[in-house]
Amino acid sequence: MPEAVIVAAARSPIGRARKGSLKDMRPDDLTVQMVRAALDQVPALDPTEIDDLMLGCGLPGGEQGNNMGRIVSVLLGLDTVPGTTVTRYCSSSVQTTRMALHAIKAGEGDVFVSAGVETVSRFERGSSDSWPNTHNPAFADAEARTAATAESGTDTWTDPRLDGTLPDVYIAMGQTAENLARAKGVSREDMDRFGVRSQNLAEESIRNGFFADEIAPVTLPDGTVVDTDDGPRAGVTYEAVSQLKPVFRPDGVVTAGNCCPLNDGAAALIVMSDTKARDLGITPLARIISTGVTGLSPEIMGLGPVEASRQALARAGMTIDDVDLVEINEAFAAQVIPSARELGIDPFGDKLNVHGGAIAVGHPFGMTGARITATLLNGLRARDKSIGLETMCVGGGQGMAVIYERLG
Repeated sequence: MPEAVIVAAARSPIGRARKGSLKDMRPDDLTVQMVRAALDQVPALDPTEIDDLMLGCGLPGGEQGNNMGRIVSVLLGLDTVPGTTVTRYCSSSVQTTRMALHAIKAGEGDVFVSAGVETVSRFERGSSDSWPNTHNPAFADAEARTAATAESGTDTWTDPRLDGTLPDVYIAMGQTAENLARAKGVSREDMDRFGVRSQNLAEESIRNGFFADEIAPVTLPDGTVVDTDDGPRAGVTYEAVSQLKPVFRPDGVVTAGNCCPLNDGAAALIVMSDTKARDLGITPLARIISTGVTGLSPEIMGLGPVEASRQALARAGMTIDDVDLVEINEAFAAQVIPSARELGIDPFGDKLNVHGGAIAVGHPFGMTGARITATLLNGLRARDKSIGLETMCVGGGQGMAVIYERLG
């Protein structure tokens, strides 16, 4: 049975939504530049041999609609390459990588593009201020229920369906973070210190050129070239972050300093069978060992990495001690900290998010899976390590995880 390997990875710099460096870029045009950058890394590959171009997008619609994956393949001049657009919200481009893995394992292709994009700047007004704002009337009012949960002061989670109501699948993500902070006893101080850690590590990764090794510069419509993330801030201190006011609840703990912002960005991976890579004389960057996907209550979606990672580790025949580096997407410090602790990882140690994460760098929903893959493989190479775990929570109450073995 063939193995699935990553042979190229490229990501754009990440822009601040509506006011940042990529606000004038259409999502399809941005994705085209990233796929081209990834393909340029493997000149031995004839792009017409790509079996499918699979594009993850958290919120397809508007400029991100009309099966953007197919649009990208045509814009690339690859009319014979099919394209599809996939959404699993925050893990959309982890899903496309998983699909490539499965197709290769099944013997149904040798070369796939796994890409991801989100340009919140280009959303219609109102669609990016919260998650989807059209709800099935069967769902009870989430705002009242999550507020009641916060008031209860309980240490454990009680599924709201026990009282005959249904959870609103896409309640505000910040409310789910507040739920977890209360249920898992995550302190405001720990959350703020984690946010500062993310900013400081990302600042250092820009300074020492680490991110430059994975970023493909973007040429804007006016010809300007962007090659650096907008988000990381220099000199962030705990003293400053601790003064920020809560965002989602007046007496809450989630602030702009300990959660991710809204962003724009795209990334692309070339996933290939090991036999095809060998035939082309390409040295792979990494092998995909295993994946996991799990579900949980939408109101505590931030714990999604826990069971998904356990599933992927079990399928790989590994424990967390076998993993050298871990990337947990930093949607909120309130969810990374308890997820890490339940997996047996020190949230402030030298294994987790060692170059900073989404709190600093940003979280363009559909891009993030492929972006984290690029950062994780870059980190394994820089530290001469072997095994990496990528995992994230997913809006709506899911978790995904992938385990990689570095090869190149």
